[in-house]
Amino acid sequence: MSGRGWILAAAMTAFFGSHQALAAGAFTLTSSDFKDGERLPQKFAGNNKANPNCLGENVSPELSWSNPPEGTKSFALMMFDPEGRPPGGVSHFVVYGIPASVTSFAQGELSKPGDKFVGGLGTAKLSTYTGPCTPVGAPHHYTFTLMATDLDPKELKEGLTRDEVIKALDGHAKSATGLIGTFSHP
Repeated sequence: MSGRGWILAAAMTAFFGSHQALAAGAFTLTSSDFKDGERLPQKFAGNNKANPNCLGENVSPELSWSNPPEGTKSFALMMFDPEGRPPGGVSHFVVYGIPASVTSFAQGELSKPGDKFVGGLGTAKLSTYTGPCTPVGAPHHYTFTLMATDLDPKELKEGLTRDEVIKALDGHAKSATGLIGTFSHP
């Protein structure tokens, strides 16, 4: 290989190699229970017996994250269905004040109160996970959003809505990552 060809090959290796290193270090949210963009298993759907569209067990999926930005003091986590109850959508759960030392929630952990998060209020006025109760028709998209913040975990009072948390995080969110699961009435 000529000197110039070698330099070009080395430059390309360095360029592509650096992008792989950046991708490996990205702030990410994942689940062992479903893949991004895929259908949520039925057990994660809501179980409100008064609603015929609630066909599941209301078990929250496992969620884990990695590579939060430097200086993260806490996290906020939400699940939102933009197609639910037009025009406002449905906030299925809002939790925040998650200490930076926490990197995951086990399956079912967000379905009940816990000491690893402060419960906000979803559309159903509950402070814990509320699974999908999707009506017959097109699938809905359930967006899980995790935000890294510079706020102390005890900074925000409990019982805030999605909109109130978003407003409180203005200027304090360091980065965000997300994961989407779909669900439709079988």
